[in-house]
Amino acid sequence: MGGEVSTPSPSPPPPPPPTKEFDKQWRKTCWSKLERDAMVAALRNFELSDPDVGQLRCLLHGPVGAGKSSFINSVNNVFQGRSTHNALVAAACGTTFTMKYKTHYIQGRRGEKRLPFAFNDVMGLETQKNGLHPDDIINALKGHLPEGYEFNPLHPLSDQKAEYIQNPSLSDKTHCLVSIVTADTISRMNKDVIDKMKHIRAEASKLQIPQVVVMTMPDKACELVNRDVKRIYYSKAIKDKMQICSNELGVPMNCILPVKNYHEEGMLDDDMDILILNAMTQIMNFANDYIWDLQQHA
Repeated sequence: MGGEVSTPSPSPPPPPPPTKEFDKQWRKTCWSKLERDAMVAALRNFELSDPDVGQLRCLLHGPVGAGKSSFINSVNNVFQGRSTHNALVAAACGTTFTMKYKTHYIQGRRGEKRLPFAFNDVMGLETQKNGLHPDDIINALKGHLPEGYEFNPLHPLSDQKAEYIQNPSLSDKTHCLVSIVTADTISRMNKDVIDKMKHIRAEASKLQIPQVVVMTMPDKACELVNRDVKRIYYSKAIKDKMQICSNELGVPMNCILPVKNYHEEGMLDDDMDILILNAMTQIMNFANDYIWDLQQHA
């Protein structure tokens, strides 16, 4: 009696590839042009807790090439309704382009006054003794740096120098510290740079200065976002990058604001504008709360 030949049981089908998207936005965002225009109007007419301050001062810092100057230009684009180059941007050369401490104001529409916020851009942070000295960012937080001060990576401004602002006004001081990092490189950012950023954040915390992170280049970190920026809060990759940023820098997730800067676009884009405006709205509210709190404890 011959033995029966057994046929192997079929292999189970391979598991489906993991999805790259959530079923719904994990951070609610309205993408309508009506909402975009409403945010523009609200920021144009933003009321300061202390009108004498003039402008809420936002200090931008982060690694070389993270997009600090590009963020300033992108905000300016939104309010001018066109492409602008208020802050000079270097090509991707790996070295910082900003050499002097400069205040960038945002002009209102023709015949209108400046908008109630301004940016200070500084040299990029680099490894070890290269790039901006962290003590000069701390000087800027406290309002000691004069306009046009030229950065020296080896020697931060001393209180013995004539240009050092000994008694800064509230207008001279920083009202919100904005860290700029890139989504596509956050997981491999140099430890020296991370340590410098943590040190600066710790000093800002001692001064009770609010802090946010603007995460640029999400389109380079996620193909979904590259195809459609409105998918940013559906993207698992972007949420993962934000979680890495939160872990590395110690910033809460709700203070990490992804933004796609204007770079090669010739025309403005409402969806890009909405991310920029969401970031600016949160920055302005934090800075204004800081001013209000100072008044209460004066």
